[in-house]
Amino acid sequence: MFNRVLFAERFKQLRLEKSVSQQDIASSLGVDRTIVSHWERGTRIPSLEIACALADYLEVSLDYLVGHSNNS
Repeated sequence: MFNRVLFAERFKQLRLEKSVSQQDIASSLGVDRTIVSHWERGTRIPSLEIACALADYLEVSLDYLVGHSNNS
């Protein structure tokens, strides 16, 4: 199961560690910045396709990003 809270925490932490803005991610993935903000707050989750692209962008495994593993 997709852990929305853990995803939001890990996503925000990784974005900040890499010094990437929400707008940078939004532009790279072809979504609006407000969608990225929703992901960080845990009010929305990305599609599987976008989640995979996001994991690639952040250079972590999808399992780590969605909380199925503690190994990035």
